[in-house]
Amino acid sequence: MADDPRLARWKTRSERPLFAVSLLFLTAYAVHVLARGMPAAGHDACLAVVYGAWAVFLVDYLVRWRLGPRRSLLAHVRHHPLDTVVLVLPLLRPLRFVSMYQAVQRRRDEPRLSLYGRVIAYAGLSAVLLGFAAALAVYQVERDAPGATIRTFGDSVWWMCSTITTVGYGDTTPVTPAGRTIAVGLMLCGMALLGAVTGAFSSWLFQVFAREGEKPPLR
Repeated sequence: MADDPRLARWKTRSERPLFAVSLLFLTAYAVHVLARGMPAAGHDACLAVVYGAWAVFLVDYLVRWRLGPRRSLLAHVRHHPLDTVVLVLPLLRPLRFVSMYQAVQRRRDEPRLSLYGRVIAYAGLSAVLLGFAAALAVYQVERDAPGATIRTFGDSVWWMCSTITTVGYGDTTPVTPAGRTIAVGLMLCGMALLGAVTGAFSSWLFQVFAREGEKPPLR
C-alpha cells in the first residue's frame, strides 16, 4: 500500500531535523554520563534535553500513526515494531536506517547510485553512533558494579569495538544484567547495521558493473 502523500512529505521533511535531534539527544546523554563532576544543575539541564528530544520523537511517531493507513494504534505498533522499539529506546534510533536500506532494495525502477551512496553513508554513521551510545550505556551501568572489568569509558569503547566487530577478546566484559542485555542488543543491532552497509555497497557495485556492461564497446 502506497504512503499517503502527506505522510511521504512528513518523512521527507522530518528526516534531517530528526537526525539533528538524535545527535542532540546523544550529546546530552554523553555529557550526563561522562561529566560526573558537573554540578547538579548541569545534569538536570542534560536530562531536560534528553526528555525534550524524546518528546520530539514521540510527536513524530504519533504523526506517522495518524497519517498512516492504520487508524488503530495497536495495529500501527504491530506493523511498525522497529519504530516502536526506537521510540521506547531512543539510543537505538540509528537502526531506522536499516529500514531505509530495505526500502531502497525494493525499488525496481531506474537505478540511482547516489541514493545507495546516501544509504551507505547514513548506515555507516549510524553504526558509529550506535556503538558510541552502547559504550555510554554500558559504562553507566558497569562503572561502579562489584567485580566490573569496565571501569573507564576507554574500557567501554574497547569493549564496544571488539563486540560490534564480533571479535570478542573477552578481556573486558559486562557483569551486570543490564550491561549484558545491552551487549546482546549491540551484537544484534550492530550486525543489522553493518549488514545494511555491506549490502548497499554490494548493490551499488552491482549497478556500476551493470551500467558498464550496457555501454557500447569502444571502437
